Parts: sequence; structure tokens; C-alpha cells
Amino acid sequence: MVYQTPQYNLVVFGATGFVGHILCEYLLNQVGVNGAVKWAIAGRSQAKLNALVSDLGANSLPQIVADVSDEASLQQMCNQTQVVVSTVGPYALYGEPLVKVCAETGTDYCDLTGEPQWIRRMIQRYSTTAEQSGARIVHCCGFDSIPSDLGVYYLQQQAKERFGQGCDRIKMRVKAAMGGISGGTAASGINLVQEASGDPALRQELDNPYSLCPDSRESLNHPPTLVPVQYDQDFQGWVSPFVMAAINTRIVLRSNALLEYAYGKQFQYDEAILTGPNATGWLVAQGLNVGLGAMAAAMAFSPTRWLLENTLMPKSGEGPSQTAQEQGFYDLRFWGKIAEGQTIQVKVTGDRDPGYGSTAKILGQAGLCLAEDFPPSVKAGGFWTPASMFGDVLIKRLVKAAGLTFEVC
Repeated sequence: MVYQTPQYNLVVFGATGFVGHILCEYLLNQVGVNGAVKWAIAGRSQAKLNALVSDLGANSLPQIVADVSDEASLQQMCNQTQVVVSTVGPYALYGEPLVKVCAETGTDYCDLTGEPQWIRRMIQRYSTTAEQSGARIVHCCGFDSIPSDLGVYYLQQQAKERFGQGCDRIKMRVKAAMGGISGGTAASGINLVQEASGDPALRQELDNPYSLCPDSRESLNHPPTLVPVQYDQDFQGWVSPFVMAAINTRIVLRSNALLEYAYGKQFQYDEAILTGPNATGWLVAQGLNVGLGAMAAAMAFSPTRWLLENTLMPKSGEGPSQTAQEQGFYDLRFWGKIAEGQTIQVKVTGDRDPGYGSTAKILGQAGLCLAEDFPPSVKAGGFWTPASMFGDVLIKRLVKAAGLTFEVC
């Protein structure tokens, strides 16, 4: 395939949504308008695009009208850009047309989905097309799952430097975090429960942590994606299930496979929330576990699901105030052990709330990384993960410009 530089390096699709707006503010601050990086905003409403550029104070920012229900408009958009960054979710409801067109036109793509069932469908349907066209498709480029995926990647690099080999067992524990659930995340979770409730095959798939790996029939003995309440000797504290582990674990395991099992064929990984070492820690862990179970049970039935959607859950497009975003943060701790028994710990932190402020910065840097750092000659087309696509290059970007830290404890 002959590579030709299109008009734009990057287009933000879904720019007028809540996360899209934050992302555009971030990109404007990072690269300006009409600078070295040429970028544009895209959405289905010209009026909303006009309002966005006015609000941003960037009237010269190019605009593209494109709609997921109009494939021709998506093709026109993709023909104008190297990379499309999509914030249009739930992706299981709205994401497939754009992935299809990107795969067909050879346009690089990244998003912030955390929907494993949809990712699996996209890989099954369009991986061959993307490989042939040269399109690099990278899902999960927000808090799901870059801090986890690159945290594991970083720990493995540090272990190899220290011990001469990587870890075959890694745990991630959420030590501290502040930030609310996003409307898009809530809508995606509700849609997943609805899909699974009527599909036994999907329920079986969701029990398999290897479901996104090239060989999803992998039968190795792997810990469950949701760790039960238990005392973790390695962290000297009680732990409770971490709901994002359902997607993060799958992405980490897929990264290992795409990196030709650089972490080892027997590699295992799990995530949980660290709640404390004493009786209070146990009580908090039990409370979080009960709350998670109650939420899952409520979403499984139509009446209670309707009640959640219309009372407690934020609507799609809604999110926290600027102050709340700035006050948010997260502190993730990774513990790894090599086969001989030596251990190493690293931490990954972010300076904004996970679901919005930090996610927008992470996604922006992933898009810029695709556009600026990885020409087609460096990485082939196909469905990649953050670690297998970006590795150290994105870690450096995130530390420099997105408020993240990666360091050995």
C-alpha cells in the first residue's frame, strides 16, 4: 500500500460530547491550531460543532460533519486524516461503522471503550481488512486500559533490567482514587448487562479472561478477573473486586500474546482495590463487594435497571465539573514476581479524575502518538493494544504531557 499524507494528522470524532469537549480543550492547549499537527473536529451536528469552536475560542479549527448512520460521511472523514480518535459510545451501540470504515480505508483509529464483547466482535470482523489496508486499530486508550496495560509493560521492563527476566505473576492494586463514574461508562455497562442477559454464549465468553487473545480458547489456569474479598499478603491489606479489571485484565493478556509472549506463556495478572490492613479494611472491602453485587443484580432486571438509569446513573454526555476533574486523581500499585521468587513494585499515578480529566489527556496523547511517532513502516495494520502498539514511546508522552508518573516504589 502506498502511503500518502492526508490533509489532517488527526480528527476528533464525537468532539461535541462531554469527553470530546475536554479532549479538544487539551489538544488545543497542546498543539494549537494550524501548527505542526493539523487536526479537525467532527460530529453529526454542524450547529454543535459551531458552538464548540466558539466555546473553545478557536474559530479557525476545521470542522467535519459525519454521522455513524451515514457510512459515506465516515468515508469522507477518514479520507482526510491519518488518525481518527473516537469518543462516541457506547461503542457496542454506535462504534462499529467507524471501525469498519477505518479498517477499509487504512485510517488509524483509537478510542476509549471498555466493552470486551464489542472489541472481540470488531477483531473477528475486521482484523483481516485492517491488516490488508494498513489501519492500526487501538481500543481502550483511556483509563481503561492504558494505566494498567502500560503499568505492566513498565514493570516488566524494570524487572528485566533488575533481574534479567520478566515477571510471570503481576498484581495491580488501586491504592487510592477520586473521581465519579461517567455517563458513557454507565451506559456501556448497562448495555453489556442487557446483551449478556439474553445471550448464554456471551455470558460464557465473559467468564474467559483470554477472550481477546488470538487464541481465545486458552485453557491455562488463570485467576478470575474479579478478585474476591481476601487478605493480600503481598500488599499487607484487604482487597475488594475492581470493576475495571474485567476489561483491563483482558487487554494485558492480549498485549502479552501480541508481544509474542514477552511476559511468558504462564503469565498471570489480576486487579483489585486495596482497602487497608485491619478490621476497617475488611469492612470497607466487604461494603464495596456488596455494593458491586447489588449494582450488578439491579442492572440485570428491567424495572431496577430503569430506576438506576433514571435516578442514580449519570446520563451519557454528563460529567463532573471542572473543579471536580482537577481534584480527582489515582494511585495504582503493581507487584510482580519472577519465577525464582524475587519481587518488584512500581506505581502509576494520574493527576486528574480517571474517567474524564485523565482519560482525555491519555486519549489525546495516544492519538498524537499514532499520528506522529508510528509511520506505517514501523507498525503493520491490525488490532493492537496500547502496550503492544506504543510501549515506551507513549509512556514518555504521558509523563511529559498528561500528568502521569511511572516509577519503581
